[in-house]
Amino acid sequence: MSVYCGRTPAHIVILTFMALLPWTSLAMAQPRVPLTIAEAEDLVRGGEPGQLALLAQAEAMQERAIAAGSLPDPVLRVGLGNYPISGGSFSTEGMTQAQLGLRQAFPRARAQGTEKMRAQAEVFSQGAGARSRDVLAAVRIAWLDAFYAQRAWELMRESRPFFADLVTITRSMYAVGRKSQYDVLRAELELSRLDDRLIKTNLAKSEAQAELSRWLGQDAYRPVAMKLPGWERLPPLEDLRANLAIHPSIAAAEAGVAAQQAAVSIAEEQKKPGWALDVGYGYRDGFLPDGTPRSDFVSLSVSVDLPFFGKNRQDRKLAAALGDRSAARQSQAEVTARLRSALDAEFARWNDLTQRLTLYETQILEQSTGQVQAALLAYQSDNGDFSDVMHGYIDDLNARLEHIRLQVQRSQSYAKLANLGGLEQ
Repeated sequence: MSVYCGRTPAHIVILTFMALLPWTSLAMAQPRVPLTIAEAEDLVRGGEPGQLALLAQAEAMQERAIAAGSLPDPVLRVGLGNYPISGGSFSTEGMTQAQLGLRQAFPRARAQGTEKMRAQAEVFSQGAGARSRDVLAAVRIAWLDAFYAQRAWELMRESRPFFADLVTITRSMYAVGRKSQYDVLRAELELSRLDDRLIKTNLAKSEAQAELSRWLGQDAYRPVAMKLPGWERLPPLEDLRANLAIHPSIAAAEAGVAAQQAAVSIAEEQKKPGWALDVGYGYRDGFLPDGTPRSDFVSLSVSVDLPFFGKNRQDRKLAAALGDRSAARQSQAEVTARLRSALDAEFARWNDLTQRLTLYETQILEQSTGQVQAALLAYQSDNGDFSDVMHGYIDDLNARLEHIRLQVQRSQSYAKLANLGGLEQ
């Protein structure tokens, strides 16, 4: 018979630790997995609060549309009529009745009200689609900003040893009397300026990640994958303009016009009379003088509105509805013109960025590297000026940074064009 002494055997502890170790390592490593732009897109497509709110409003408006087309509940009336108050009973007077009635109203413009609510639901639904596109574009742009900041920081960090070497070279040459103290101070100054740029670039990365966290939460603070999306080609401008015609923002504006047109129809219907139907039953007790039981009564009546005073009510409402419809049409035209202008401008920007990128990749990058090497060799052989070397290093670094910036800006331009032109990728 064994007795448990309250101590866990060592081999069980070791096995438990080994079983948990992979999961612990995975949990610790997960936050450091690079965030690709495709993953960022998938995360935001899962549901964004602003878009979900618009979809909920669209659903609510659809429910209101059903309610707007329904008849109001009938009204039940129960009463006692013509009961003698000076004396007698229920059967004393011949007109004394126990009354039961039902009233059903038939309001005006029920169908038009349903049409208006459905058009407003379409406004919210298309608004949700437009917001989905806007959010996707915003996520792409923020991710690309973070990419540039991180890549620029790495590039400057890689370039720092070269600037540090310049400081070392100028100090050694100054020590043997071949160069002046000015060259040493200039090299040290440029190294300090590079350190300042590193700090500012790190701040820009933090700001880009903070913007990205608005959509992605804590995933935004993961390292950015150092690979740009392969957005190298665009459809012709005519195809993009054709896709712009079905942009959700334009569709929402069209639905807004339809809603205001329905409001005009409602105002016109309000000028027509509404009506209601009343059905009643009256029960009588007692007998006629010849001994015959008193007959019960059935009544039927129709109530009709008399629109005598519509000048300051129905007419004003119709005029207001016509004004709202005109405003909605102008708003639709403004949205269409604004998006078309943005599409044309962004397409031109894309082409300009592509041309600049080609120029950098075919000429400028190679030329800046050659300039640095030539200036450094001339300086080391006492045939060149130190300022030429410093300018060469700075120009080469700036050229490489500008090359990365152009790549990022062109990708951001594509993201905007994808929003406007309805591109799938």
